[in-house]
Amino acid sequence: MSVIRPATLSDVPAILQMIHELAVYEKEPDAVKNTPEMLTEALFGENPRVYAHMAENAAGDVQGFALWFLNYSTWEGVHGIYLEDLYVTPAARGEGHGKALLRHLAATAVERGYARVEWSVLDWNEPSINFYRNLGAVPMDGWSTFRLSGDALGAFGSDDKVMARG
Repeated sequence: MSVIRPATLSDVPAILQMIHELAVYEKEPDAVKNTPEMLTEALFGENPRVYAHMAENAAGDVQGFALWFLNYSTWEGVHGIYLEDLYVTPAARGEGHGKALLRHLAATAVERGYARVEWSVLDWNEPSINFYRNLGAVPMDGWSTFRLSGDALGAFGSDDKVMARG
């Protein structure tokens, strides 16, 4: 059994630990720059725009988390949920925690009238792909994810010749 609850300030260390574990799983062990202070501000600052939910077992032990934010569909005219990270600790996989977290996000979307819940998955991550397909999720064929970051973001963003208005 999985209990899903909103993250609290006291969950920040556990969330950050699981973010590091996820980075190792995704073969990017040195990529995490997030800090307890940054995560605290993002989740619990004056105007949070990122949200997290925790999965616990019946004993109240944290088994995983989902971190998400709102996106917006111009075609649908309503928000959706973008799932940035879904992680369940290796020892707790197969116990329904990931499914419970996704079901909670889907229920949140339905309750609020959002159009969708979406996320990215690495092409090589067959266990996750199969898990998502079994839930009824489908890949967005014909779409590729693009990212502008690091030096390319800095170079492109600092060369703004267009006048921006308020």
